[in-house]
Amino acid sequence: MMVLYRGEQALADFEKPLEMLEACHDRIEMQCEALRKLVAHLPAHGCDAQAQQAASNVMRYFDGAGRHHREDEELDLFPRLMASATGQNAERLALLIDQLKREHKDVEQTWLGLRDVLERIAHGENAPLDEKEVGRFCGAYRAHIAVEEANLFPLAGMLLQADALAALGKSMAARRGIK
Repeated sequence: MMVLYRGEQALADFEKPLEMLEACHDRIEMQCEALRKLVAHLPAHGCDAQAQQAASNVMRYFDGAGRHHREDEELDLFPRLMASATGQNAERLALLIDQLKREHKDVEQTWLGLRDVLERIAHGENAPLDEKEVGRFCGAYRAHIAVEEANLFPLAGMLLQADALAALGKSMAARRGIK
């Protein structure tokens, strides 16, 4: 079993890639909550050590694990799903995947704007973190996650055979440098 550990807590099981992708959604939500807290923290405390650390942590997550998550879907999950679908299911799935890819691009564009401000905060600059942009980013991610969990992941569970899931998990592990 390919599992990452932090102490005794299992973080990810690449033999259950769909569960891992869903768990990543929980971590995205946690990072969005950290962003919302940072928006509230800055006016009262300025760019103190806590704000700098929070900004750095959020950047590290979305630049690393967040990027890997998007690549897991676009480079591995989506193509495997399309290869397994036929007829009208393939047409519907293609529309869903096109929507999700557009959402990925929209979220990424919003992230790049937020990231610039977060980087300044992480380096100790009192940069204004726009509450509306944070809300737009987090809201877009929340809506995107809802679509994936209600539609994409159940389809993947039905369409992907054990060998495709194993290959998906191996690819996800390799993307993170895990053998």
